[in-house]
Amino acid sequence: MKKDLVYRQKYLERVRPFIGKSLIKVFTGQRRVGKSYLLFQIMQEIQTADKKAHIIYINKEDLAFSHISSAENLNDFVRQQKKCGQKNYIFIDEIQEITGFEQALRSLLLDDELDLYCTGSNAHLLSRDIAGALSGRAIEINVHSLSYFEFLEFMQLEESDKAMSLFLKYGGLPYLKDLPLQDNIVFEYLRNIYSTIAIRDIVNRYSLRNVQFLEQLTQFLASNIGNLFSAKKISDFLKSQKITTSSTQVQNYTEYLASAFLIHKVPRYDIEGKRIFEIGEKYYFEDLGLRNALIGYRVQDRGKLLENCIFNHLQIAGYNVKIGGLNSQEIDFVAEKNGERIYVQAALAINEEKTLEGEFGNLLKIQDNYPKYVVTMDEFDGNSFEGVKCLSLREFLKLVLGRQD
Repeated sequence: MKKDLVYRQKYLERVRPFIGKSLIKVFTGQRRVGKSYLLFQIMQEIQTADKKAHIIYINKEDLAFSHISSAENLNDFVRQQKKCGQKNYIFIDEIQEITGFEQALRSLLLDDELDLYCTGSNAHLLSRDIAGALSGRAIEINVHSLSYFEFLEFMQLEESDKAMSLFLKYGGLPYLKDLPLQDNIVFEYLRNIYSTIAIRDIVNRYSLRNVQFLEQLTQFLASNIGNLFSAKKISDFLKSQKITTSSTQVQNYTEYLASAFLIHKVPRYDIEGKRIFEIGEKYYFEDLGLRNALIGYRVQDRGKLLENCIFNHLQIAGYNVKIGGLNSQEIDFVAEKNGERIYVQAALAINEEKTLEGEFGNLLKIQDNYPKYVVTMDEFDGNSFEGVKCLSLREFLKLVLGRQD
C-alpha cells in the first residue's frame, strides 16, 4: 500500500456511497491525473473499516499482469484469487488495456461477493461501454488534474499571486509534488507524459500513420485556446501553413485527442434559441502544464491561460459547460449544474472603457436573472457593474469550488 497519500476528498466523497454496492465504479481521466492513487485511497478506507477485507489489485501498466489481456483472462484471475464467504474488493487499473473487459465486468458483477472498481484513460471506449454494455450497472467518476486549491495542498504553498502563477505555468499533475518546481525539470517531465499519451492512447490505439500531423494539430490547438473553430476552419488554416489535410481528418484526430482526455471540445450554445449550434466549438486543455510544455509559457498567452483555467475549474466544480452565443455576441461560458446556471466572461484586465463595455455589455444583454461574472487577472475591490460581478481569478475559483477561506 502506498505511503504518504494526499487525500482528494472531493472524489472520495463521491465514491463513498457506492462502496460495497453492486455497481462498477469507473474512474476516467487523462493519464497521470491521479486515478491510481485514488484507488489506493479507497483501498485504505476499506481496510480501515474492515481489517479482514480481501483486496485484489490488477495494474495493467505492470508487466506482472501482462497475462491478463482478455475478458476470459480477467474473469479467471479474479475467480482464482477470490476468497469465498466474504466480500472481495477488485481494483483494476487501466482496464481499457484488456480486450473485451466489459464482458468480464458484466459477469463478475453477478457475484455478490465482488465489489468492482476500475480506472481508464480512454473516454470513447469507456463511455461507450458504460452507456451500452454496462448501462445501469456502472457509475462513472471523471478525475481531473488538481484544482488550484489541491495544487496548494499538494505543493504545500500559501495562497498567493506567486502560487497562482506557478499553477498557471506548471498545471496540476499530482506527481509535481515530488519534483523541484523548476522549468527545465517540470517541462521535461510533462513532455514525457504528453509523449506517453500521444503514443499509447492515440497513435497505437487508433493505428495512426500521420504522427506528424497529430503533433501539428495538438500544437495548433495549444496556440489557439479559446478561439472558435470548426474542423473545416482548422483544415483551411493548416492548409494556409502548407499542412495539407481534410476536415474529416481534423475531426477524427481532435476526437482522438479528446478521447485521451488531453483536450476538451466545448460546443457552442444559442442562449436565445436554447439549442446547440451544429458548427463551431472551442478547445481547452485538461492540464495547463502539458499545454505549456508543448509550446512554451508565454506572456502573450496569459488571457488564454485565464480562460482555460476558468473552464477547468467549472468542470471540476461539476458544471456542464458550453460556449454562449447571443445573436452576434459571444459569452465565454454558460455553466449549468442542478438546474441552475451561471454566465462567465474572461478578461485579462479591465483598464479601458471599451473593454468594460465589451465584457460587461455582452452579459447585460442576457435576459434572465442567473448570476453573471467577469473574471480578470487583476485584483478588484469593488462589487458589481449593473449587477454583473467582477472578480479576480483567485476569488472566482474560491466561489465556484465553495471555498470560504
